Formats: sequence, C-alpha cells, structure tokens
Amino acid sequence: MKSIPRQAWPSELHDPSGLRHSGGSESPFHRQAGRGQTMVIDKGLGRSAFTDLLETAGRYIDCIKFGFGTAPLYSTELLLSKIELAKRCGIVVMPGGTLLETAVQQNVAGDFFDSVCRLGFDGIEVSDGTIDLPRSRRTELIKEGCRRGLRVVTEYGKKLSGSLIDAEELAATADADWVAGAELVTVEARESGVGVGLFDENGACHDDALESVCRAMGDVSQLMWEAPLKHQQVLLLNTFGPGVHLGNIPPGEAFSLETMRRGLRSDTFQFGIRGEAAQYMI
Repeated sequence: MKSIPRQAWPSELHDPSGLRHSGGSESPFHRQAGRGQTMVIDKGLGRSAFTDLLETAGRYIDCIKFGFGTAPLYSTELLLSKIELAKRCGIVVMPGGTLLETAVQQNVAGDFFDSVCRLGFDGIEVSDGTIDLPRSRRTELIKEGCRRGLRVVTEYGKKLSGSLIDAEELAATADADWVAGAELVTVEARESGVGVGLFDENGACHDDALESVCRAMGDVSQLMWEAPLKHQQVLLLNTFGPGVHLGNIPPGEAFSLETMRRGLRSDTFQFGIRGEAAQYMI
C-alpha cells in the first residue's frame, strides 16, 4: 500500500494565502497565535452531528457557543460529553450570553458561574442584548469571569429588530470591557444576521455604519463580527482580510468559511495570489 504523507497536499494548495497554515501541523490543538478566530453557534446539535462537526472542521473552529439559553435544556450527560469533545479539540466552549442575562434577571448570577465552572465550560459571553445592564454590573460580571479563569467575550448591541450600531457607544463600551478583562468584543447580529446591528432586513450591510465603527474604533482587531450569512462573511473578509474574527457561524458553514479565509473559494480567491497588494479597511 502506497504511503501517504501526513500533509498530502502542497502547502500552496492547502493554504494559498500563506496566512492560515499551522507550520505543517495537522493537530487540532495547533492554532497560530493572532489568527482570525471563528466562533460557531450550536443551537441544539445532537452527539453524532456534534462529533461530525469536530471531525471535519474542528481544527478550524476556535470557539463553540451553545446559543442563547440552550445549555440547561440538554441532559447533563450529553452536555458534559459535548463540552469534553470540544475541549479535546482545543476549542473554547461557552454558554450563550442570554443565559447569563437570564441569571442576572433571576438574581442567580453566582449560581450561574458555579455551574459553568462545575460543568467544564472554559468561556462565557457577557451581553445585555435583552436586559438593561448598568456599566458597573457589566464590569463586575467580566471581572468575575476572569477571576474564575474563564475566557470572557462580551457583546455589544440589542437584539430588538431594527436596532442599529452607535459607533461612539460601541467604542466606549469596548474600551471599558477590555480594561475589565474581556478578550474580544462581539458586534451583535443575532443568529439570523437580519435586521440588527450592521445588517438591514435583507441581511445587507449598512456601509455607513461599518465605516462609522471603523472611524470610531481605529483598531478593530479585537472586535468579533457576528456574520451568520455567507455574503456577510465575504464582505467582512474582503474588508478586513483573512484575520478578521467572525462569530455566530452556523455549524455547516465552518468548513467553507475556512476555505474563504485561505483563498480556496472564488469569493476570496485574491487572498491566494502572492505578491498582490491587499487593501483592507483599518
């Protein structure tokens, strides 16, 4: 039987961009520091579908979020199994921000953190998309997550249909979140990508809003953009480059998103053309 090398394809075909390749390693644990992160939203995958996702795309996923308040509805055995499978692949796993908002509303935030740590989650999302959360309380929640050794990602924006981005408010919120210990700040688009934040009722981007955010922020490298729809991913990749952080990616899109990051799909083919100057918004 003919021996097949560990990496069967030339590096020029594996990653034409030269920006995503992990030094020849096929290990799911080997991820380049500083590369664009992909956060997948899981809205209720069963064990087999979850295992299939990790087998095919696990090395290209950085974080899996059990969307909104789904985490408590799993059987404990299944939930523990999914958390363990994800962590085995080096993937950060967190419950949705709406669950923490519910805990705050029900006055059981301490119990929420206890459960998160006991179950083995290693990240949380702090958001106020549904409730009003004073700045001081938001900071407390971020710091509590950090104190417990969790990766903290925050989210800016309301989930109400028609809610728009206030660029100056986003910049001020993000600065305060980072000072409190947040790693990334996510720009809200919900799991639909329609009628919220940057996107209109058809899922198209409000270009003026995106430009306003970039002007107000200056450096957007610590923002994660929720972009569940393919054309939104293409827009953000072509605007910011392969290293942009993208969230709320449907499980079935994680693999194809990685091809776009590498220039292995026509939408971003230019990423793989060496020597061609890339012009990205900064």
